[in-house]
Amino acid sequence: MILDFSNVVKSYGALRALDGISFAVDRNEIVAVLGPNGAGKTTAIEIALGLRSATRGSVRLFGRSPRSIAVRRRVGVTPQESGFPDLLRVEELIAFVAEHYPHPASVAKTLADFGLTHLAAKRAGALSGGESRRLAVALAFTGNPEFVVLDEPTVGLDVESRRRLWDFVRSAGGDRSILFSTHYLEEAEALATRIIVIDRGRLLFDGGARALRERFGRRRLTYVGAPLDSAQAGLEVSLTEIDGRVVVIADDTDAYVRALVREGVAFRDLEVERPSLEEAFLSITGGAR
Repeated sequence: MILDFSNVVKSYGALRALDGISFAVDRNEIVAVLGPNGAGKTTAIEIALGLRSATRGSVRLFGRSPRSIAVRRRVGVTPQESGFPDLLRVEELIAFVAEHYPHPASVAKTLADFGLTHLAAKRAGALSGGESRRLAVALAFTGNPEFVVLDEPTVGLDVESRRRLWDFVRSAGGDRSILFSTHYLEEAEALATRIIVIDRGRLLFDGGARALRERFGRRRLTYVGAPLDSAQAGLEVSLTEIDGRVVVIADDTDAYVRALVREGVAFRDLEVERPSLEEAFLSITGGAR
């Protein structure tokens, strides 16, 4: 096991930023941490890295304290906000970080893996926002660590740059474990093998994207025809009509279709959509606040 969070509480006076959270990250896992603003994601990450102390509970990284120097040499990090000395070149920054690890990747490999080769001689102060963020993520991998932690790795990037960075992270992942926080649900679905949802300092879900959709999302059924009298059929559904199609949102769309057939309601062009990750996330967290 790489990271073990056990009943972790973090209090700031009367405010509980984390309220008894337990989860683990095992080898070769990519775990996404989702949650609204102020949910406790960054606090959990900072405690996992030994940057903050838990008020109560236990946190072990590679079976030891996260503050151990030996442990930190096995971890690569991209913080939510990062800044670089303006006058240092990209290749110099990578070489500097690499010196802190026992078995780093070569500077040339890191540059190539993250599409930075053409920027090697460019000074950090002259980088664009997207280039700077890509460098920040590259630095988390350059030490060839066993565990990588990325706090909002693609924040501020446009869609194209974000997807390009996903490709870099996938190719650089290798056999290491990755823990990352994000506000982008498609990012969690694209990269993670497991998703953790935190809200108001509590762990609400820990599992795969499909399990999250199926447990907290509702299927959407659309067709052309007449709406069913769902109350008479004994079904709890949400019914609307959009552009000439009946739209049904229900926990059990199969039961609705059976009722259509049973009641002799004519219909055509039937389509069933699986719940989206966004719908499931909004359901579990109670929507935006």
